[in-house]
Amino acid sequence: MSNFIIQGGKSLRGEIVPQGAKNEALQVICATLLTSCPVEISNVPDIADVRQLMKILESIGVKIEALGNATYRFQAAEIDLNFLRTEEYLKLSNKIRASIMTLGPLLGRFKKAFVAKPGGDKIGKRPLTTHFEGFFQLGAILKSTSIDSIYEICAQPLVGQYILLNEASVTGTANLLMAAVLTKGKTTLFNAACEPYVVQLCKMLNNMGAEIEGIGSNLLTIEGVEELHGCQHQILPDMIEVGSFMGLAAITGSEITIKNCSYQNLGMIPYTFKKLGIQFEHREDDIFIPAQKEYTIDLNMDGSILTIADAPWPGFTPDLISIALVTATQAKGSVLIHQKMFESRLFFVDKLQSMGAQIILCDPHRATVVGLNHQYRLKGTTMYSPDIRAGVALLIAALSADGTSIIQNVEQIDRGYERIVERLVNLGAEIRRE
Repeated sequence: MSNFIIQGGKSLRGEIVPQGAKNEALQVICATLLTSCPVEISNVPDIADVRQLMKILESIGVKIEALGNATYRFQAAEIDLNFLRTEEYLKLSNKIRASIMTLGPLLGRFKKAFVAKPGGDKIGKRPLTTHFEGFFQLGAILKSTSIDSIYEICAQPLVGQYILLNEASVTGTANLLMAAVLTKGKTTLFNAACEPYVVQLCKMLNNMGAEIEGIGSNLLTIEGVEELHGCQHQILPDMIEVGSFMGLAAITGSEITIKNCSYQNLGMIPYTFKKLGIQFEHREDDIFIPAQKEYTIDLNMDGSILTIADAPWPGFTPDLISIALVTATQAKGSVLIHQKMFESRLFFVDKLQSMGAQIILCDPHRATVVGLNHQYRLKGTTMYSPDIRAGVALLIAALSADGTSIIQNVEQIDRGYERIVERLVNLGAEIRRE
């Protein structure tokens, strides 16, 4: 287990480029299973979750070649489905939630796939109901195997259907899309997620020969085709990193330029951080955040306290709720943070409270933050990273705090943030890994 040692209380300065989007990368890499032809994907983030997914794909026969400059060539010409029945596969899939997204493409192409309980962040209930109800409506059935905790899902054949998703699940939408593109007939997905990740996946699949209409909306129509071919695809910048760096700049009083952030794909992120009082300028495709001595949280028009809540796209992404909360700890004013999706994502606030933050955890989904307005600085302490996003929120708090902080279990942060120590040091941060 590795630790970050952070000497806080320093203002940072400089330019930083967001990595490729983690959530998009996990989807489009799984989509390479849909064809035997080579697929090239660029701007792939070098993070632990992506490396683990690549390891799973290589284990079932996908040839992966690094072409340099964060570009990889994938070719799934010879797939060994029998490996998915093994204890080794069970161990690999238990380490990453994205393993569930191999189901859609394998089921669509081979009419057979195997599923084990996926890993990932422990942030509350993350049911897979949307995935499996959709597969069942397409004609799939679930059978047990000789190995406990591994199940076979198969269909002969899959048939296109009208499917009303029980929730606008991003991974559920992606999985069903990848199953439907090679399914006979027309499949309609209503209440589909429409995040940029899903839009990018749809564009990639169409470039491979799929026929998907309604891209960018919550009503997707997929006309099944016989086969798909290869393509080239570039992953978007990671919107979660963009929001993380905006919060970091504000709480540390830093002047930071976030380069090439694909501003049109940020949805409510800039608006929400503006509501927290953060000043910034949109310059071409960059975001410039000047050093601010203070930032004041907006009130609602009727004078009531501001509420920041997560919502389906284009609402504020739940992955940035932790960042918004920690940013508010040094704002002027108060805010109610409402995490609607996951009941355990706010369970890191006790660490911030131990640093001196004024936070009332109302219930598992809501916390009220009373900003300190830099009149009382957070104090360095030793903390444990429970998941990716909370880990980065604690890192941001540590960078703003007086004294030295230690963050343990930083492998969680490595799962979603590429070379984070090196990039922060380039901005002037005092941080090292042990």
